[in-house]
Amino acid sequence: MTAVTRDAGLLEPPAPAAGTETAAADTGDGDGRRSPLAPTDTFPRRHLGSGSAELATMLDAIGVDTLDDLVDGAVPRSIRMHRELALPAVPGLPADRPPTERELLARMADMAAKNDVYRSFIGMGYNDCVVPGVIQRNILENPGWYTQYTPYQSEISQGRLEALLNFQTMIADLTGLPVANASLLDEATAAAEAMSMCLGMVGKSQADGAFFVADHCHPQTVAVVQTRADALGVPVRVGDPAEADFADCFGVLVQYPTSDGRVLDLAPILERAAEAGAKTVVAADLLSLVLLRPPGEMGADVAVGSAQRFGVPLGYGGPHAAYLATREEYKRRVPGRIIGVSKDAQGDTAYRMALQTREQHIRREKATSNICTAQALLAIMAGMYAVYHGPKGLRRIAQRVHGLTAALAEGLGRLGLSLAEEPFFDTLRVGLGGDVADDVLAAARERRINLRRLDAATVGVSLDETATSGEVAELLEIFAGFAPEGGADSSFDVDALHAAADLALPSPHARESAILEHPVFNSFHTEHEMLRYVKRLESRDLSLAHSMIPLGSCTMKLNATSEMVPLSWPGWAALHPFVPVEQAAGYRELFDTLEAWLNEITGFAGTSLQPNAGSQGEYAGLMVIRAYHRDRGEGHRDVCLIPVSAHGTNPASAVMAGMKVVTIQCQDNGDIDLDDLGEKAEKHADRLAALMVTYPSTHGVFETRIQEICDVVHRHGGQVYLDGANLNAQVGLCRPGDYGADVCHLNLHKTFCIPHGGGGPGMGPICAAEHLVPYLPGHPVVDVGGDGEHAVGAIAAAPWGSPSILTISWAYIALMGNHGLTVASKLAILNANYMAGRLSEHYDILYTGKNGRVAHEFILDLRPFKAAGVESEDVAKRLMDFGFHAPTMSWPVPGTLMVEPTESESKAELDRFCDAMIAIREEIRAVAEGDVAAEASPLKGAPHTAAVVTADDWDRAYGRRQAAFPLPWVRERKFWPAVGRVDNVYGDKNLMCACPPMEAYGDGELS
Repeated sequence: MTAVTRDAGLLEPPAPAAGTETAAADTGDGDGRRSPLAPTDTFPRRHLGSGSAELATMLDAIGVDTLDDLVDGAVPRSIRMHRELALPAVPGLPADRPPTERELLARMADMAAKNDVYRSFIGMGYNDCVVPGVIQRNILENPGWYTQYTPYQSEISQGRLEALLNFQTMIADLTGLPVANASLLDEATAAAEAMSMCLGMVGKSQADGAFFVADHCHPQTVAVVQTRADALGVPVRVGDPAEADFADCFGVLVQYPTSDGRVLDLAPILERAAEAGAKTVVAADLLSLVLLRPPGEMGADVAVGSAQRFGVPLGYGGPHAAYLATREEYKRRVPGRIIGVSKDAQGDTAYRMALQTREQHIRREKATSNICTAQALLAIMAGMYAVYHGPKGLRRIAQRVHGLTAALAEGLGRLGLSLAEEPFFDTLRVGLGGDVADDVLAAARERRINLRRLDAATVGVSLDETATSGEVAELLEIFAGFAPEGGADSSFDVDALHAAADLALPSPHARESAILEHPVFNSFHTEHEMLRYVKRLESRDLSLAHSMIPLGSCTMKLNATSEMVPLSWPGWAALHPFVPVEQAAGYRELFDTLEAWLNEITGFAGTSLQPNAGSQGEYAGLMVIRAYHRDRGEGHRDVCLIPVSAHGTNPASAVMAGMKVVTIQCQDNGDIDLDDLGEKAEKHADRLAALMVTYPSTHGVFETRIQEICDVVHRHGGQVYLDGANLNAQVGLCRPGDYGADVCHLNLHKTFCIPHGGGGPGMGPICAAEHLVPYLPGHPVVDVGGDGEHAVGAIAAAPWGSPSILTISWAYIALMGNHGLTVASKLAILNANYMAGRLSEHYDILYTGKNGRVAHEFILDLRPFKAAGVESEDVAKRLMDFGFHAPTMSWPVPGTLMVEPTESESKAELDRFCDAMIAIREEIRAVAEGDVAAEASPLKGAPHTAAVVTADDWDRAYGRRQAAFPLPWVRERKFWPAVGRVDNVYGDKNLMCACPPMEAYGDGELS
């Protein structure tokens, strides 16, 4: 028996010096080393699922004496760190121990206070808004929503699927285009996705043409499109669309209203583009479409934009849900996810992800996009904002914003200042009659107001939902100080100005078509009704609030409350991304510290926080490699070697970065075939740009020859890109920068605890070796600290991606500290090996490492049961009856389940899952041995809904208890799937993208 006291110490930092009060945080369950005066609200013991006694039992079960013995057998000694992590200390936090949760929150409050929140009227695609309290408290701040996984298992995802369907319907209605996706990452990257979409929509004769971008688009959108186009070899022309010749263009992008606020009649422009054979994209402000003629009615093929101002905080730039809508004939070219309507096994309506679901993993280098993470949580918030306000409420908000802007315009006119001739919605271009824009901005800042500088003589002002009459009066007072001589009018009665203003939007600009007529947008306008609707949807979804979600490669770990709390604080949430940098001192401190921590954890020299998803990180890392080769006169290097085991986003990202994919084979044990790698590296030596490798591998093992793999690539002139999806097994144990990688991306929504939110948000920053640091992404609006001469172009719309959720990862790393982070990696490996050991008696473990150990995840091989008629999908659905989400299904190997328990699940929870899988194995055995036909087994009948189990008639070969309560403990914590097994084939063949059907409603409420 392994002694508890011996291994309990592994959960503790080193003991303090004799005669001193212990400063070490208690991360275990206590073994006498703690001083009675030590703080009690320590965090690591809350994050780590098992204490010393459980640890000892698990070590005994797998036959090792100590946790370090296990790690030594799983992680190659040749790549192990020879010292402890040394995270840079944070001023204001204890230097000799991790902070307590209370200390951490106090420090983060101090940092937030350094963000000086002025009133920002900058616009540029970001507008402040009112987040309804019922949505903030019950969705944004609710783990029942933010800890959900991507809805790949539809039967236990019906709530968020309906909410995303609401979002899609809202977008389709407002844009006047019938098909919308379930969100993209931000407006700029959505425009870049639309460019690629247009390229695929035109014929071969136009594919060599240019993509035209109107010069009135937001500058960050122009920059991101240019970055994406450069890699694809697509020429981008920026100019005035009213004067442009589109004869040589395959696509045209315009802004509506323009970045400086003008409402143009786009119909003639779009018509000319269509006559030239170009496809058209309109980047449209969503709130303006409540009052303005929608893009679809003007002839647009695609509409993109941001849903941020529909109840999502500014957050210094994100996360925010972008949208993309298009015509029916282009629905199969839409990037990202589409939620559609299907039916379940009982013939009842059921929702599911359709068409694009995991497209990259299926089509790989032929995928049209590498988008994997969306912004589901933020899209849900935006959709619920429309549900709460309804069409009348949205119209009141839009009319009020426009009315305040009209009053401001009336006052500015009376001051003798010039405005654009075109109509406006919420943004004014103010001509000052002299080069005094900087003086105006300085005068505004003295009043804690930010305006936008358009040029030396012109200022932009954008109003929003939170604007007030008093603020309009104050703006007029500011401008009055710079009005032409004799033009000042001291009367700033905003009500009177509003009464005198022309509020009408002239033809053809005014919207005439109705919006949001479906009952869901016309039923829940009191808080009681809205609360009940939100809670009803929440009850249909399984999340980490119910049970572990053991998804291999997805690392569904604790999203601690203390890490999440600061997210809603105004100091973090209320900042516009383009405020002067001195107003964001707290964010800059957070960025600097987090970058230094990530550099130490990965062994690299520099970090960019800009990529706002793992897929964006992959793309950014490859773009940095591409820039490095070009700068050295080797721009011809364009071959990217990718193992067959790689994440499906890898080859898609390589193609987006302008590279040619060459596949590397794997051996029977799952390792990369080093001979095949060597042959292909030599064959393509003149053109070799990079190798993309995941470590530990996607097969769940630490390959022992990773250094040799990196050496082969370097010898032939290439760089090594490491996919950091599996970093949860490495932190504190080994570092990519030490064993040969040149750049890696990190999934902060995996290893570093940003919650998945039902499919997003995520963050995918990249860390790079010193020779690649000069090429880290830049930004056209804000200096992000990179090398402007060499930096690759903007990857995302905001300078630091989705900054507000970086607070979560910052808090996690600070709370865990050097020792806690290392122990977390060790326990992730222990938990996986413990589960693999228990389940190996019942299932084949597909791959193990050199010493028979797995890393932090493992693959269960279900292919032997196919002959008996049992598929991996049957096991996935049957797990729902036990109250579990299935592990990653049929990837990276078809017919398998990939299990990752993480370090934050307790032994009791690991055992519950193992017990469920063992019980399912007995049901499989009954089928395989002929005791019951496959179709008559509960495996095929799963999942079992309450309606099925309680029906008057029961004609199944097994009992109701076996169906619904297959193990005794299920009764105590039963989670009922909302629908029976969803018919995926029917859903793809009969794609419907609309709100819940009318018959689902009774008296204004969902039944």
